[in-house]
Amino acid sequence: MQRFTVPFEYPVVFTHDLLEPGNNTLAWALSRLEPGDAHRALVVVDQGLAAHWPSLDTDVATYFAEHPGLELAAGVRYVPGGEAAKSGSGTVDAVLGWIAEARLDRHAFVIALGGGAMLDAVGYATALAHRGVRLIRVPTTVLAQNDAGVGVKNGINAFGGKNFLGTFEPPAAVLNDISWIRTLPARDRIAGIAEAVKVGLIRDASFFAWIEDHAEALHIGESTATATMIRRCAELHLQHIATSGDPFERGSARPLDYGHWAAHKLEVLSDHGLCHGEAVAIGMTLDAHYAGLSGRLSEQHVRRIEAVLTTLGLPRWHDALDLREDGTRLVLAGLEEFREHLGGQLTITLLDEIGRGVEVHTIDDPRMDKAIERLRDHRSPS
Repeated sequence: MQRFTVPFEYPVVFTHDLLEPGNNTLAWALSRLEPGDAHRALVVVDQGLAAHWPSLDTDVATYFAEHPGLELAAGVRYVPGGEAAKSGSGTVDAVLGWIAEARLDRHAFVIALGGGAMLDAVGYATALAHRGVRLIRVPTTVLAQNDAGVGVKNGINAFGGKNFLGTFEPPAAVLNDISWIRTLPARDRIAGIAEAVKVGLIRDASFFAWIEDHAEALHIGESTATATMIRRCAELHLQHIATSGDPFERGSARPLDYGHWAAHKLEVLSDHGLCHGEAVAIGMTLDAHYAGLSGRLSEQHVRRIEAVLTTLGLPRWHDALDLREDGTRLVLAGLEEFREHLGGQLTITLLDEIGRGVEVHTIDDPRMDKAIERLRDHRSPS
């Protein structure tokens, strides 16, 4: 039997004003693996970010000109942001074409600046080109900086499935610039906090309590609270990847995906009227009620979860939960889709208490149906 191991490492750096010429973070990330060599890079930007950054082309060109040894392989390229970035192969095909035109090799870089969905799609393209062109992720949303952008997953939606096509491919570096959070619309900024609530619920009760204490500040986007939340959430996410023993999800569990079996299905059923973080908030609330009905989670803890989501401004209900076919709620198909995405037996994370997740392998459909009814009864007034 042949056996070998491959070590992976990548820095996750928190900074301000990444493209100011005096900030050496990006130059260091490009040169750290081969100091002294020339370093070619293609810059790909989320169109949503570009709308808030009219000087971007000039800022990128100036930064590269001010740092000897860095070379722009082409002008800045733009791709759609949001779920449109990964709905089909358009973004992937475009990035692959640009990599080919620029004649990037496996020691060259693609620098991707944008939200989580755009980073997923660009990362998938870089993983395919030459079986791996180096990727530097520059997440520019709360969701991407605290969760999606700091991990090892890439992918796009295809064949009616969320992330049906994708790879596990660690980036060369992740550079979190907190300055870009100020450009976000309030809805997108708030939606990203759902992943912080999630990781607190399943990993760190003290972090969840901190979110409770700072929920109003997080809701309005107070800068210190937002920066602290993003950093702690990213730390917990990276800790899991590094220490779980299953960073590429070879097993049947997705322990960091609490609330996600329903969330992924609700995104599709709502025709992406729900963004990812909003769907996760609903999925977490649903699983909390199910755990309560199962005797696992106390009613007090269920109420705490609902209260913090309400204060943050996150939804706890969507009418897509009521969609049915032949009398069966369509959202329940998300359970089998979740199992199929990993293979093996169904594994869902529920809560025994705040800060402690537990894996279960069966879900009682009538009880889940009752949990949905409880969601309707407890939903926030519109």
